[in-house]
Amino acid sequence: MNDPGYELLLWVRGPGWILALAVFSFGMAMRLFEIFALGRREDLAPPRPAERQGSPMRTVWNRFFPVPGLFERAPATHVSGYLFHIGFFAVLFFAEFHIQLFRHLLGFGWPALSAPLADALGVVAIVALLAALVSRMRDPVKRFLSTAGDYLAWALTFLPLLTGWMAYHHVLVSYTRMVALHLLAAELLLALLPFTKLIHAVTIFVARWYTGEQFGRKGVQA
Repeated sequence: MNDPGYELLLWVRGPGWILALAVFSFGMAMRLFEIFALGRREDLAPPRPAERQGSPMRTVWNRFFPVPGLFERAPATHVSGYLFHIGFFAVLFFAEFHIQLFRHLLGFGWPALSAPLADALGVVAIVALLAALVSRMRDPVKRFLSTAGDYLAWALTFLPLLTGWMAYHHVLVSYTRMVALHLLAAELLLALLPFTKLIHAVTIFVARWYTGEQFGRKGVQA
């Protein structure tokens, strides 16, 4: 083929994907081993009767929803955060192209969002990420606390969204090359996720489960 992006597309769909998956699997296994190998001191106190109040599953579920007053204290951070996560995961799991990929990998799929709705949610996620970056850079406290790792995590999340939107709308370069760049950005996100703060996408469930279990043992609502 004459399109120079075709060879890159072949690489990211073959060796690039295998390499990214291998690095992700190794990194995730290492990080989870580190977490569970830490161990915890045995709690010698008997559990309280009201243990169910702080059940681990309840804590995992409840923490997905904002607590009262959360948006008033830091509206830019929390509004952009919720909008980004909703848009990102809606596009990841319910855009037609991604469902075709899951069907190829898993052997089954599910109903997709309409193309205009998936596109709109992608734009929402992109704008929310940009708003979060502006808020981080303009707020003196956030800017002081931010590290290179924070900006790397932001870039790794932003690039798949941006390149996916550009591929869908045939912007800047050929469709083949932009799809290749989109897949490359997604593979970088996958490979580096265990080694950056993006690991919270997995460990958040472990942490919330542990919190719910510990609070429940004390008879406290987590």
